[in-house]
Amino acid sequence: RLVPERMVPFSFPLSRCALWDPVPMGDVIGAHVAYYRNPKLSLLEKTLRLAYRHAKQNDKKLLSCFLLGTLAVSEDGEGITITIDRFDPGREV
Repeated sequence: RLVPERMVPFSFPLSRCALWDPVPMGDVIGAHVAYYRNPKLSLLEKTLRLAYRHAKQNDKKLLSCFLLGTLAVSEDGEGITITIDRFDPGREV
């Protein structure tokens, strides 16, 4: 499914010299991960419990933390699996 209102064009920071011509060429295409593949999300219970405990112990409304994992493409190339297996609470500074 293509959802044009959620699509954001790629942009790169300005630099003194470019390795390519920045002028757009050709038609616009969607590069959404779910457009061509069937995504599957796998989250370890241990990771979810750690994140939940961290959120309950913290008094702030906005938390700075990371969920880390791996991305794998299925053997037939039709699906992807995102496995989240680590929680990093981040740093306060």
